[in-house]
Amino acid sequence: MNPQADKVIRRTTMVATVVASYFLLTADYGPEPNVLDPIKKAILSAESSVKEFVFGSKGQPQETQMGKLKSDASKENQ
Repeated sequence: MNPQADKVIRRTTMVATVVASYFLLTADYGPEPNVLDPIKKAILSAESSVKEFVFGSKGQPQETQMGKLKSDASKENQ
């Protein structure tokens, strides 16, 4: 078999095995606390960090951010 095709098949099989294992474990435990909770919390934490980085923090209203941008622009024009 072609070495590149073999590599793709092996990686696809590994990913499919991990995904299937995850779904089987979560189906067994349901919403109850389990071994996967730390992993889930880490993923959610990383997701919220990226969202805060991209969209700004939730603590500042958009009006304040827009006001700062407008005042900064007016200072540059002077």
